[in-house]
Amino acid sequence: RLFAASVAGAALLAASATAQAQDVKLGFLGGFTGPIETLVPPIFNGAKLAVDQINDQGGVLDGRTLVLLQGDSTCIDTTAASAAADRMVNSENVTGLVGPLCSGETIAAANTAAIPGGVVIVSPAATSPALSALDDNDLVFRTTPSDAYSGEALARLLNGKGHTNIAITYVNNDYGKGLADVFAERFEANGGSISVNISHEDGKADYRAEIGSLASSGADMLVVLAYVDGSGQTIVRQALEGGDFSQFAGGDGMIGDSIVAAVGEGRLDGFIGTKIGNPETDGTAVFAEAAAGVSLDPAGSFVAQAYDAAFLLALAIQKNGNDGREGLSAALREVATAPGEVILPGEWQKAVELIAAGTDINYEGASGSHEFDEKGDVPGVVIETVIDGAGFRDVGPVE
Repeated sequence: RLFAASVAGAALLAASATAQAQDVKLGFLGGFTGPIETLVPPIFNGAKLAVDQINDQGGVLDGRTLVLLQGDSTCIDTTAASAAADRMVNSENVTGLVGPLCSGETIAAANTAAIPGGVVIVSPAATSPALSALDDNDLVFRTTPSDAYSGEALARLLNGKGHTNIAITYVNNDYGKGLADVFAERFEANGGSISVNISHEDGKADYRAEIGSLASSGADMLVVLAYVDGSGQTIVRQALEGGDFSQFAGGDGMIGDSIVAAVGEGRLDGFIGTKIGNPETDGTAVFAEAAAGVSLDPAGSFVAQAYDAAFLLALAIQKNGNDGREGLSAALREVATAPGEVILPGEWQKAVELIAAGTDINYEGASGSHEFDEKGDVPGVVIETVIDGAGFRDVGPVE
């Protein structure tokens, strides 16, 4: 009997192992801790919504379950990001990666783990122009536009509102410097004046010395290009406490209602920001309805882009016909690019049937079309958003 029980137990373990082996794994890397920690859960849930829809419609590759593993890449600690990516690529053996989200950690994860391991990365939020220059063997993609685009939009917005004399402080990393360079160049080209433009290090408790230098320049507005749960929040709070600035603006890393909770409602009304938005298409409308069904804000920062990253990777796996890494980037380009029969968010079963029939498909996503260029970049829409009361209120696309 003991022998029989042992055999039965071994059989159960073997069956469990076989079932787990049948799962198709995607990894999600994001700063669950660190300077964007309040932004990450909705972004993750955007990707998870795509995975849940796929599994509800039969899964991938003839009924296999798609699994979304998560890892904390911290946003700013490139060593931690590299370690998290290494675990996904070499221990978990994921087929592809959604994220990381911040630019520096994405570059680190790509160079240390994903590119050597032949793993496709689709980042929903890494915006630094430096990503476009990676020697990546066509493995690094993003569903959000580069700061080469959004930095210009922020400059046009502030110029258009008559802000002519500003100070800039940016977090000293790939994201901050890339955005600051583009923004400053375009702001001055459009006729604006920058009194001072300085970097700062993230993670400090006191930025009063930096704020003093910024305020002594005589600028009317402080533009903060940093992170809402990190240096950006601290700088804005301390600038208000010292009476140094009353007008603020920021890029997508600053767009989170936690900043209002930190400094007090009413004290930041009129803060001008920009974030990556979604065009008005059939795909965005379908996604908005699905997101509302799971209490997810479809307009949340990078939520739709994360959904698209996960859905696109799954389509590429299905197109590739296996859960291997070889050929996945080419399949990703095929499913994302016209011509082809249009697939909207949630239309997984339709996509599976078309792929099986040998029909070309073209995914038109939650955050728009993703016609990847040769660098894996996409165009996009930039939204003006302002603080009004308890949080941010979207105004509309930046013209």
